[in-house]
Amino acid sequence: MTDASGQPREASGRLELVSVTYRYAGAAIPSVVELTFSLGPGDVIGLTGATESGKTTTCLVAAGLAPRSIGGHLDGSATVNGQSLAGLAAGELASRVGIAFATTQLSGMCSTVYEEVAFGPMNLGLLRTDVMARTEEALAEVGLSDMAARDPEHLSGGQRQLVAIAGLLALRPSHLVLDEPTSHLDPAGTRMVGEAITRLARGGASILIAEQNTDLLAGICTRVLALDHGRIRLDGTPEVVLADPVLESLGVDLATPSRLRRMAAAAGVDPARLAGVA
Repeated sequence: MTDASGQPREASGRLELVSVTYRYAGAAIPSVVELTFSLGPGDVIGLTGATESGKTTTCLVAAGLAPRSIGGHLDGSATVNGQSLAGLAAGELASRVGIAFATTQLSGMCSTVYEEVAFGPMNLGLLRTDVMARTEEALAEVGLSDMAARDPEHLSGGQRQLVAIAGLLALRPSHLVLDEPTSHLDPAGTRMVGEAITRLARGGASILIAEQNTDLLAGICTRVLALDHGRIRLDGTPEVVLADPVLESLGVDLATPSRLRRMAAAAGVDPARLAGVA
């Protein structure tokens, strides 16, 4: 595995949650219960479920922010390469696990997109050549190279989200946690993010992505977890989980191929006759 400058990147092992139960401070009941899963190089695990099913909380725990930054109580273990996330210094944690949320997270301190994306790696104390290489690669991955000189404050909401994601990618963490990263993007922007995730996974990164867009999950994930009131209700390959009728009872749409097959069956049409549907 290499970083953006082409230099070998230190392997950071697996990101693992084992029997994790987390309760926010002051909450009567936990938001996630007995979660266990593991992310290794090249894995893309999708999280889906209804609102308040525990997706964002799972992301916060996996990124080492809960209970570290927001309080609350955690049982079980959250580790990276066998080391507790809670025991890592802030800088070391950022180089191991990066997180992006649904809302844009720009610094407000930079006058160009290029400077915004470079902000994170500059704070890591990297050589200028490494910062530039990471920044340019991250911009290319999300399709914003031609906007490098633009003012982030003058971009659309979707473009600002892509800048935030590029800033995360420029840090080159081995594990990425993405909480609804395409919720404000149009189909073209969603496709760019999906393609970037696929490229990163092929390069050895591991990715946890919480999403309601089941078609996106179907195209990029190696495994999908469906949450129900903080517990894993479905767990398996995208082909299995995203076609399971239980998913709809959890408030999540089936992936398009499964919905088309159901509609075809209801209309008395042989699903095998639908082009592109397995």
